[in-house]
Amino acid sequence: MSDQASNSAQLLTLTRAARLVGVSRGALQKKIKNGDLPTFEGMVKPEDLMRAYPNTRLEDTSVIEHFAHIKDEAFAHRMRERLLPEPEVLAERLAGLGRELARTKALVERYKTITDWLYDKFNAYEKTGGAEARAIMGPLKLWLRHELEKESGSDDLQSLVVKESFLRLMTAHVRLLPSHREFFVEGSDSILDAALRAGVSLRYGCSNGNCGLCKARVASGKTLPVRHHDYVFSDAEKNQGYVLLCSNTAVSDLEIEAEEIGGARDIPKQEIAARVKKIDRLGDDMALLHLQTPRTKRLQFLAGQSVTLETGNGADAEYPVASCPCDDRNLQFHVRRIPGERLADYVFRKLKNGDIVSLSGPQGDFTLREDSPHSLLFLAHGNGFAPVKSLIEHAMARDTAETLHLYWLAGKDGHYLNNLCRAWADALDNFQYTPLTAEASKAGTALKQVGKDHPDLAGFDVYAAGPAPFLTAVRKFLRDSKFPEDRLVTTRVDG
Repeated sequence: MSDQASNSAQLLTLTRAARLVGVSRGALQKKIKNGDLPTFEGMVKPEDLMRAYPNTRLEDTSVIEHFAHIKDEAFAHRMRERLLPEPEVLAERLAGLGRELARTKALVERYKTITDWLYDKFNAYEKTGGAEARAIMGPLKLWLRHELEKESGSDDLQSLVVKESFLRLMTAHVRLLPSHREFFVEGSDSILDAALRAGVSLRYGCSNGNCGLCKARVASGKTLPVRHHDYVFSDAEKNQGYVLLCSNTAVSDLEIEAEEIGGARDIPKQEIAARVKKIDRLGDDMALLHLQTPRTKRLQFLAGQSVTLETGNGADAEYPVASCPCDDRNLQFHVRRIPGERLADYVFRKLKNGDIVSLSGPQGDFTLREDSPHSLLFLAHGNGFAPVKSLIEHAMARDTAETLHLYWLAGKDGHYLNNLCRAWADALDNFQYTPLTAEASKAGTALKQVGKDHPDLAGFDVYAAGPAPFLTAVRKFLRDSKFPEDRLVTTRVDG
């Protein structure tokens, strides 16, 4: 094993390092930018990671549980059982760790042989070289022994290595080419499902192994089929290592060449008959509508986009999707009862569990700027919170923003999902939530709080959603703050 290979095996990707110490990838990148954490070809050494986060608790599983809590509890995503990987996947990963352990043991023995040889040479030279040699060799021997004992006694570093090995056993790390986006595959998840949960927008169609749109070439690593597919690869595709991401899981760490969605223009229009899963009343005039698509026809959309809903009475209306694309089967919509609005009236009076609601879309460009290096500031008024909620959940799934701050303004109807926002703030160190009370026409006064909290907005991208008077107030506030217009993304949501 070469020294170069040895060194690369000891390095951690930023995604894995962030998970090990329980911080967002954005927070890790901030440490790197400030010079507090050195990197080597975009990766970090375990010992440097420990120096940057000296108070990290490595003796428990809180870091791994942290992600499960955010994904399943704070996000209110569908609850799902956290399954162990398939037995053959576990066996393959154990075998890989065993091979690496054997190589590491051989390397340690090699280093021990070299240090023992050096120590014997120092000792011999000290005995035969006279007073000058003794003056040099004595301290040199003490330094060598001290350094060897110091390295072997690093309990925190050893704990990090153990934890990293456990993480590698339970999950596989995937790097996409050419974008270099990264995510983990957990349990028996397909590679496609794992990517979507991590906020990575891969191209796909049926997600059921028929259309072939999610095919990708495996550049390195090993995959395992988890479901049957009917799509037929050509002989050339088979020889080049193509697989369907919806039908395979990751056995080992992977590098795959996969097609990602560049923006709203890359998503085809879809028509889906979804079924009502549940209707939660959030107040006298606000309902949370849960729809579930068929397993073989999930809605592909970008966070922040809208779809047109049509109910059994023939009424239709456009609504923002209020949930994350990371769960593209289970969709949420915030429906406010408005006089004269036929669809909303039908939802409150007649719609029931099991009924069919037709979806068409998605549409809209109120979407995250995926490659922006800035922190995220969200401004919502009333049920403008619906598309903002989708953006926030997507941003949390991506885990790249240094900070996220939500200001939710509401009038007399109040903040109908206030507890959810507080749960986000409790679960994430880099998320802040500030509820404000103001009618849309008087939002300018309330927005002054944003300026007090953030006198310098230069490090943010701003996303605002709400009725027209609110968006007018937002634009004026940002102009007065000398904020560049091209860093503001807005969408109008009435009601």
